[in-house]
Amino acid sequence: MNELSELRGLRADAPLPDADRLAAPRARLTAAFRQETRPERAALPRRRMILVGAATAVALAVTAGVVTTLPENSTRASARKGPQVLSAGASADALELAAATVEKHDGTEPGPKQWVYEKSTVFVQGKPQSSEEWTRWDGTGHANLPGIPPAGDVSDFDPDELQVWYGPNQEEKWKKEGYDDRSQRQFYRFLATLPSDSDRMMKRIREEHAIGSIKGETRAQRDWREVDVLYRSVLIPPNVRAGLFRALAKIPGTRVTTGVKDPLGRAAIGVSVTYAERTPSGWQGKQEIFFDPESYAYLGETRDDGEMVSARAAWGVVNKPGARP
Repeated sequence: MNELSELRGLRADAPLPDADRLAAPRARLTAAFRQETRPERAALPRRRMILVGAATAVALAVTAGVVTTLPENSTRASARKGPQVLSAGASADALELAAATVEKHDGTEPGPKQWVYEKSTVFVQGKPQSSEEWTRWDGTGHANLPGIPPAGDVSDFDPDELQVWYGPNQEEKWKKEGYDDRSQRQFYRFLATLPSDSDRMMKRIREEHAIGSIKGETRAQRDWREVDVLYRSVLIPPNVRAGLFRALAKIPGTRVTTGVKDPLGRAAIGVSVTYAERTPSGWQGKQEIFFDPESYAYLGETRDDGEMVSARAAWGVVNKPGARP
């Protein structure tokens, strides 16, 4: 196995990224692995940012157009078990590989009567608590498991019974009354209008003030928060997913780590930043987002401050509440 197959978890049935686009990052990754495995360096102290030692969501296959042939010793090094923190340059190249892959995916929008399903797990004092949620694409329905107990008498309440709500379409009302609320359909269609270029995309996102400005926050800190929140959306257009990976690559201090586990113990890659001091938003320490190493799908996130440990256990589009992909 070479370093590209390790980074991408490629599958043979997946769309192939453009070879020209991948050539430069692939060559840099190859050179980096060769540099780290040169025999004459074996006895030297390890550098702080190297491709050995100690980062979300979505793609695919070992093919002749993607595989780079590495020296045998490099192949053995890349196959070592355990987390491996990539250097700044290699992290950027890995994120570009992810972006070039996910933008090839199908971006078909669900039908208005279909439902978006998500099973999520949060950890409260280290103990996992899971819940399932179904949201109708046009915003007229919602369902939960476990259900939410009503106010008043709860003697007949069964948390294991699917709780389903139907109501009028709120999209026009929200728009007319100036609310920031959006149905999943409205949010997806907004994302679909964003430019593919990551700089212009992030500029548009900041202009929307989706998460609000925080006084004293730097552009890099704001962009990390924006990307972190956007990845929690179950459905994201392929061009935006690609742009988010490229935006992460431009945030100073971002690192990719391979060979890690997500909060549910699944194999993952992590993308992280570390704040030595508390940011204006209150975040401090390592902030890490996890992605599936085969599909680059969002899996969850953790924060060193302990305020966020969450995972997306399952997701998809179904035809009725209660159904699972």
